[in-house]
Amino acid sequence: MAIRPKTTKIIGKVADIEETPTVEQYGQRKRPDIGQFRLQVDRQTKSTYTTLEEAEVAGSAIKQAHPIVQVAVYDSKEGINTIIELKE
Repeated sequence: MAIRPKTTKIIGKVADIEETPTVEQYGQRKRPDIGQFRLQVDRQTKSTYTTLEEAEVAGSAIKQAHPIVQVAVYDSKEGINTIIELKE
């Protein structure tokens, strides 16, 4: 069986896929990294921040509202994971 080249049929016209511009779309699996610090709730990344203080404030608010979940801030450049504890 011969392998066909990748083509797309557009209203009676055949166009190569390589010629059409591709736009990168972000889905659930791939998200753009905006900041260095990632806020993680139960080991799932929820958002990114540019500074550690912003991430800790957001994480503390989540921990106050939901004390059972594990909240952490991950530094993607240094590779350090900081757990946020509930303050009494």
